[in-house]
Amino acid sequence: MYVAHLSLADFRSYARVEVPLDPGVTAFVGPNGQGKTNLVEAVGYLATLGSHRVASDAPLVRLGADRAVVRASVVHGDRQQLVELEINPGKANRARINRSSQVRPRDVLGIVRTVLFAPEDLALVKGDPGERRRFLDELITARSPRMAGVRQDYDRVLKQRNTLLKSAALARRHGGRSGADLSTLDVWDQHLARSGAELLAQRLDLIASLQPLADKAYERLAPGGGPVGFEYRGSAGEADQGATTREELYEVLLAALAEVRGQEIERGVTLVGPHRDDLLLTLGRMPAKGYASHGESWSYALALRLASYDLLRAEGGAGGEPVLILDDVFAELDATRRDRLAELVAPGEQVLVTAAVDDDVPGVLAGGRFTVAEGTVQRR
Repeated sequence: MYVAHLSLADFRSYARVEVPLDPGVTAFVGPNGQGKTNLVEAVGYLATLGSHRVASDAPLVRLGADRAVVRASVVHGDRQQLVELEINPGKANRARINRSSQVRPRDVLGIVRTVLFAPEDLALVKGDPGERRRFLDELITARSPRMAGVRQDYDRVLKQRNTLLKSAALARRHGGRSGADLSTLDVWDQHLARSGAELLAQRLDLIASLQPLADKAYERLAPGGGPVGFEYRGSAGEADQGATTREELYEVLLAALAEVRGQEIERGVTLVGPHRDDLLLTLGRMPAKGYASHGESWSYALALRLASYDLLRAEGGAGGEPVLILDDVFAELDATRRDRLAELVAPGEQVLVTAAVDDDVPGVLAGGRFTVAEGTVQRR
């Protein structure tokens, strides 16, 4: 799979830009702040319905514009598709496939698949649990686009359950009775446990598949520096109970919610579930967070992305090989890691690279070049 053409309208710094792309390596080169990352961010948005740089859609729309449009022509073997997303901050986004009538944005998931390396990836190792949860869930959705609906269902139920708990907590603090307010809590518990169990089952399966690939990738980047390991830290204690199937996880979540109900009513928030979990990353015998050096943390983050790429490529399926994006990564690496990474990714079907200067792009990544400056994107 590769993106043959990228078209942007009022996206970030671009009023309008058309970028023809080829398989193999393409590098976007230019000074910082000129819009290189905006181009690859748009490709990533088509794959995930989100940005790797910001949490909301509002910054993606050019200043003064009401909406942004990201459109791409995508080639899967001998088949070509046109996918379009219209970004409307504060309103519902819109999507189209092959210029057909409007579809749900999540219906475009799987048409474009990406694995993106960026300086922000250091947060996968050094950052908060939310960074690692997002990493797992985006990769789950790349493997199985239907999981976007499961994630949305879980988030919707969680929000409604929290609203109910918050109302009950306020009533209690002001001397009111909350029994009537909580009459539907058992139903919300079941909904949360059902979608949560589906999400947990997918996370646990992913971790089992990803860990050996991450260990192998780390060894390639930093020989002798591992091994790397994963340990899922579930807030419901599912690992301690050996739960792995959806039904087992459902029962564990339901029991955990019942156990902490008093605390939840007191605090007005849901205390157990996938939204509270973490993935412990280890290097050797120690947790990577807090113990790994800066270089080791970078290698670990890169290993996670390489493992993701290897997993998606091996599983193949209708999505095909993912587009590999390296956003200003090589400038962060020493010469040895730079060369090792370049050799590992060079065979990719499509590799998109951003760099401030040509010298930041390793020679093994020869291919197309664009100069990005002052809002223009020019092929050399």
